[in-house]
Amino acid sequence: MCGIIGISSNKPVSTIILNSLKKLEYRGYDSAGLATIHKGFINEIKCEGRVNNLEKNVLTSKSDGLIGIGHVRWATHGAANTINAHPHSSEKVSVVHNGIIENVTILKKHLINNGHKFKSQTDTEVIVHLITEYLKTNNIKNTITKVLNKLHGSFALGIIFTDHPDLLVGARRGSPLAVGYGPNENYLGSDSYALKSMTNKITYLDDGDFCILRKDKVDFYNSEGVIINKKILELSKEDIDINKGDFKHFMAKEIAEQPNTINACIKEYINKLNNELSIFNFPWKKEDFNKIILIGCGTAYHACVIAKYWFEKLTNLEVDVDIASEFRYRNNRFRKDNLYVFVSQSGETADTHAALDLCNKNKMKTCAIVNVVESSIARDAQFVLPIHCGQEIGVASTKAFLGQMLVLYLITLKISKIRNEINDLQYANKICQLKELPELILKTLKTETKISSLSETFSNAKGSMFLGRGHSYPVALEGALKLKELSYIHAEGYPAGEMKHGPLALIEEGMPVVVIAPRDDHYEKTMSNMQEVIARGAKVLLITNKSSDEIKFDNLWEKIEVETSSIDLMPFLLTIPLQNLAYYSALTLGHDIDKPRNLAKSVTVE
Repeated sequence: MCGIIGISSNKPVSTIILNSLKKLEYRGYDSAGLATIHKGFINEIKCEGRVNNLEKNVLTSKSDGLIGIGHVRWATHGAANTINAHPHSSEKVSVVHNGIIENVTILKKHLINNGHKFKSQTDTEVIVHLITEYLKTNNIKNTITKVLNKLHGSFALGIIFTDHPDLLVGARRGSPLAVGYGPNENYLGSDSYALKSMTNKITYLDDGDFCILRKDKVDFYNSEGVIINKKILELSKEDIDINKGDFKHFMAKEIAEQPNTINACIKEYINKLNNELSIFNFPWKKEDFNKIILIGCGTAYHACVIAKYWFEKLTNLEVDVDIASEFRYRNNRFRKDNLYVFVSQSGETADTHAALDLCNKNKMKTCAIVNVVESSIARDAQFVLPIHCGQEIGVASTKAFLGQMLVLYLITLKISKIRNEINDLQYANKICQLKELPELILKTLKTETKISSLSETFSNAKGSMFLGRGHSYPVALEGALKLKELSYIHAEGYPAGEMKHGPLALIEEGMPVVVIAPRDDHYEKTMSNMQEVIARGAKVLLITNKSSDEIKFDNLWEKIEVETSSIDLMPFLLTIPLQNLAYYSALTLGHDIDKPRNLAKSVTVE
């Protein structure tokens, strides 16, 4: 989950590295550092905390170089402090690392027995000592080949050498890594976002690859050290100057952008001339699959759970939902008529990619729903559906969640249509309803003012619960997750009908409880569950949709009414006030909303 950058250039690189690290900070912000080669020595500058802290230290340094590496850290091995910050260096080599070395204990013991002394608690430092040891008797290519064969686990590496001040090595196993090409300089980065400000010409390393990069040349090798050819991809030249505009935080901006991002996605997938879904080249016929398995982590998993309700309603398919980190370690029953759908904002989620890899090895049908079309998951899946929501900077996902839901709903409609399980009139009506969704989201955003006034109750509570039935249950899960991520207050998402089976014991006087209850088939049952919670002293916030039949409830604390859509599309609207509730609760507490503690945007370690 760390971010790395490397540059070989004909001009000083520290400022360029700093600017790239600021873009990579969504991957980790426990500590930061960079190293350059200057007059035959490694100039290493590190700090605890954010890149802004590092920048102050770099500006006071008089040493710079034409080659360097940088790193933002999400701590795995060792505390988040300056000693454990990357890069890690010896006199000969400096290394930055994203990933986890699983055999670190064995390697470290061997190195200590050979006289090596360690400064940090990190697993990364063993790489430094291994390279230093092998360099005594090997050239660069053979050293890297041997070291990579010694390492177990996942990694993306950037490495520089005092004896080769024009040379930068990158290596990948499990964690993403890309090479960028520029005039008289070349780049190494964790993702295209960090490189796009410098170049739109990218090559992605595949698992096991490494590269030897100079300012005017890049050579690629496979895991055996054999030179290989790689394609250069030209990325879109869309505006990459991402900023908050008039908003205080990226999350606030991204919540407000949702009418536009949903509209953009609808335009990509719905042909306005014939009202038809433009999902071209769908590679499977209706007889090719009888079961769908939806796989994701965190917020993406919640989108999958919502989609399960849609698939079960609109098709006769058997549908399972799986958390990626659980799926890959079970004894799965791979059948030729299964279709596996993987959902990931970044397209680099380590567990989701590992689950995809497992399915590919078993020759299964695989589909990816991602935001980053150049990502590992997108490249490795047989069929890809982008969510078209643009770069999402806030660690807590908002517009990407709605984008994932939208594409999952669209693929549900597509499959229902090709299987003849929805008639033409129903299909046309659902397409028309989708076209109205952006405007309904825009109107629902107006609930923000009332939500902000309620947030203090949640920020002062020691815990809260979010309840729902049907597809409002995964919406409740997502609302609880958002509050946990941003406010650091315990929140539990639960099926409303399960309260009597244990969780009701948690309810006490004044505890805030969110009940999500649109006017659907579950409404009356959910209202009964709500009354049980109110009777035990909870302060209940009811989130429902507007209706002409006004119903008043005794002792209800507050009510938020979203716009009314078709039942299928209600999860989009019900999610909006929950996003703002988490945002304003965190704002009241003074937390860093875009970079909540202990978290990172792209989860690239298991």
